Amino acid sequence: MSAVPGPSGPVHGVSRLRGSLRRPSVRNALLAAAALCVAGAAWIGVTGLMARSELLKAQRQLSTLKRTVTSASPTESSTSPERTMRAAAAHAARAHRLTTGPAWYMASHVPYLGRPVTTVRGIAESADRLAGDVLPPLVGLAARPSDDAGHSGLHALLSELRSSAAALEQAARAAAETRALADGLPRASWVPGLDRARVQLVSQLQRTAPAMADMAVAGRVLPSMLGMDGPRRYIVVFQNTAEARGTGGLPGAFTVLTVDQGRPRFETFDIDTTLAHVRPDVDLGAEYRAQYGAMDPTGTWANSNVSPHFPYAARIWTAAWSKYSGQRVDGAAAVDPSALARLLQATGPGRLPDGTALTADNVLELTQRTSYARFADSRERKAFLLGVARAAATTFTGALSTPGQLPELLKATYDITRQGRLKVWSAEHREQSLLQQRPLAGALPSQSGPLAGVVVNNAAGGKLDYYLDRELHWIPGDCTRHGRKVTARVTLGNRAPASGLPPYVTQRVDDPPYPTRPGDNRVLVSYYASSGARLSGATLDGQPVTVGTSVERGHAVYTLDVELPAQSSRTLTLHLLEPISDRTPVLLNQPLVTPLRARLEAVSACE
Repeated sequence: MSAVPGPSGPVHGVSRLRGSLRRPSVRNALLAAAALCVAGAAWIGVTGLMARSELLKAQRQLSTLKRTVTSASPTESSTSPERTMRAAAAHAARAHRLTTGPAWYMASHVPYLGRPVTTVRGIAESADRLAGDVLPPLVGLAARPSDDAGHSGLHALLSELRSSAAALEQAARAAAETRALADGLPRASWVPGLDRARVQLVSQLQRTAPAMADMAVAGRVLPSMLGMDGPRRYIVVFQNTAEARGTGGLPGAFTVLTVDQGRPRFETFDIDTTLAHVRPDVDLGAEYRAQYGAMDPTGTWANSNVSPHFPYAARIWTAAWSKYSGQRVDGAAAVDPSALARLLQATGPGRLPDGTALTADNVLELTQRTSYARFADSRERKAFLLGVARAAATTFTGALSTPGQLPELLKATYDITRQGRLKVWSAEHREQSLLQQRPLAGALPSQSGPLAGVVVNNAAGGKLDYYLDRELHWIPGDCTRHGRKVTARVTLGNRAPASGLPPYVTQRVDDPPYPTRPGDNRVLVSYYASSGARLSGATLDGQPVTVGTSVERGHAVYTLDVELPAQSSRTLTLHLLEPISDRTPVLLNQPLVTPLRARLEAVSACE
């Protein structure tokens, strides 16, 4: 006989549930909960539309603000930049308030369905912080009265920069926090428009946060470095990127620059042979000697910047000039012809001694290519390049005295700093410790963390790196208990023509023991990896090779001597085990004539 369910069995349980649902109190409670959900959804919908409207108004105000502060004619707008900034901040703040409260908070924690709500809240909060905390100090500087032209204008800017230093530091911290907030938003929701807005926000903050960090450091160091507390003297070296060195190019002509109260004055222009064999009294440490001692960088001017860590070269240059001249030097800087081109774009053309116009379009060709064909005598060529340096310096100082040119010149200076084409070192410890946090210092990172970089030093002694192409493909792999597998693929291309180049460009002072043709190049290529990285194998064009291993400032370095025939390319592939990290590596930038093409694949979290 089959068992019959008793009073506590399933049939009776369902009957009790149905009975309870018929009770008015339970039914009313469920109806109230449903009504609350509907009301909450409606509230989120309505306030979300209102927040969107406020964000669009803030965006329009910021667009107006950008046009106002970058316009050469401030009278184009009847509203002051500060008032426009306040209006944008008010709209962004209202959008943030509209997306807070219990309904928004609870909805954002609903699995999957809450992703768009979380994204809207994050965008509104980020906009509020940008408009309220990050941008106002920058707008205050950008909107400063520009009645004073010339050196007095730079002096006034430096004074305001110094007085705004604390506010800029607060804004930089707010920008970093806002960037972290945006980075933490859901990568994908089920609302494509919101996902696009999030990507735009992240992209904007990737530019804004570093810029604010740069401005914060500038507020602390630029006034004193540019002579607001007394005259400063710097040696400025022009790097020839047609022959690669670690910081960029071969150190060539140089000038000594004095800055007093923001007023620059170029004291001396000279050629590289003046300091070619000065042996300065400078000790860069045992690690440096082990890495570069064979090249004698402290005693050979041409090798003084083989390391990509610019402070090493700067210390050698300042010590060399001090020993040669007896003058105290407060720091060093480096620029290259590509940097001069960007600056001339801002200032307009200069004039060479023979009357030739020096322009943004021809300075790179004149200094890196055509001068070798034009002047067979090296002394004539060096005199010509020195004339280029003088003409460029005269043009820049003249631009500082011209009303309205200071903003464009400052923008150009910032551009070449971000490209790594302007590097600065200060002998004053406090200033250098702040500078070294930013790209202007040209410093190899000392902290642990993922790093990827390609550094080339010319080993042939010619000027063929004008035709050098570089590519880096960084590919993260699986995680193991020993670390993450990483493949670094470095491709070098030599576009030099097989004929028609001057002998000075194609010369092989390395005297290789194998036959070469004009246009063939030779480079020492070094790959800079993360601290603690280990090499498991290397190939050149698919064939196993042995690479040199070393350490610089805590980072693993792998170096190979590569012969690079004209009209060819070669690929070095390194297989590494690196410490596990979910961050994309910092890219080490060596500025040459043709920029490095880098592709860093996205990193997935290890399980």
